[in-house]
Amino acid sequence: MSDASARWSLVFANIGHAYAHLFMLIYPTVVLVLDAAFPLSYPELLTLAFPGFVLFGALALPAGWLGDRWSALGMMAVFFIGTGVSSILTGFAQTPWQIGAGLAAIGAFAAIYHPVGLAWIVRVSFRRGKALGFNGLIGGIGIASAPLVAGSLSELISWRAAFILPGVIGILTGLLFIYLVKTGLLVVPATDRKVEAEPPRQDRVRVFMVLAVTVLFGGLIYQSLAVAMPKVFDEGLRGITQGTVVGVGGMVALVYLFGGLAQIVGGHLADKYPLKNVYLVSYMLLAPVLFIAAGTEELPLLLAASAVVFINVGSLPAENTLMARYTPGKWRNTVFGAKFVLTLGVSALGVPLVAFIYGLGQGFTALFVALSGIAVIVIAAAAFLPAEPKAEAIEAPAPRPGGIETPAE
Repeated sequence: MSDASARWSLVFANIGHAYAHLFMLIYPTVVLVLDAAFPLSYPELLTLAFPGFVLFGALALPAGWLGDRWSALGMMAVFFIGTGVSSILTGFAQTPWQIGAGLAAIGAFAAIYHPVGLAWIVRVSFRRGKALGFNGLIGGIGIASAPLVAGSLSELISWRAAFILPGVIGILTGLLFIYLVKTGLLVVPATDRKVEAEPPRQDRVRVFMVLAVTVLFGGLIYQSLAVAMPKVFDEGLRGITQGTVVGVGGMVALVYLFGGLAQIVGGHLADKYPLKNVYLVSYMLLAPVLFIAAGTEELPLLLAASAVVFINVGSLPAENTLMARYTPGKWRNTVFGAKFVLTLGVSALGVPLVAFIYGLGQGFTALFVALSGIAVIVIAAAAFLPAEPKAEAIEAPAPRPGGIETPAE
């Protein structure tokens, strides 16, 4: 593929990652002001987001399958336009059930990104750890910007604007993406840039069995933290945020921006060291830090939360590189889809988990303790990954002229 097409691919793959998390995490901040518009409690309002988070993961598998069998670029176009339109419709909702339906639609379209976008990056990148790490940083910026954008627009205009304005930008991005595809400036190569020896079948089966456990429980940690963080900071950082939604959003943004840098570090480590070691050590650090975060307030809470997010997201480049390493190229969208069914779909149980624990009236101390225990489960499972020496790879020969996307055979 041409250098220009490779650059455009990475640009839109990274933008898509930011958008996927931005649209999914607008609501956990908006919900802080919705009690003035709807006579529901925080746990009741938060639960409206549960179907959307379930679909965000559950539909990743069919989205990945369509990316393999139909068109990765076509699915990305549907992603940009669909999330934008759904966000605008959510902003016009008149009842809590309409909000829930709008959030479900956002989750359904946002589900396209991870299986299709990450497989796209793997296909066009030679240094996969570095590319996935940078992509993770941009995704972290999307996570960080969500509470800041939602909090600012909610206070300056209204909660509706927090959905409508990002939706308009999403649609415009999708239209530009479609234009570049139609003019041939953006294509997907038929083969991977990076060629590696195929791993033994027994190792492939072993890795998939281990990752089925680790991505589920790791995803539960990630989802629970992302959903709970605005409320955790709303109650635990009063002296820092002064009790304002913008202050809360700013602190959450700061933590996730800092956490995004971890993916650059994690990507570098994934390219340089055995993937099993990088992945395992990440969770060996995460478990005690989660436990330490329980019961903290103000500056100690901010520092502990920053460390938790940094370590948690820093493990993702190694995890995604492991997935790519042990997956045949023609099935990569589908396998990434299966991964995100677990890490984003089943682990959407983090939403009712957060609501349930908060409803007990003990704050979020129990949540951090529970997540620390879950991290121990990930450690135990990751220990069974096969040892893998870091091998050098060579760049694949250039694809046939035009680099036009072809369906998997």
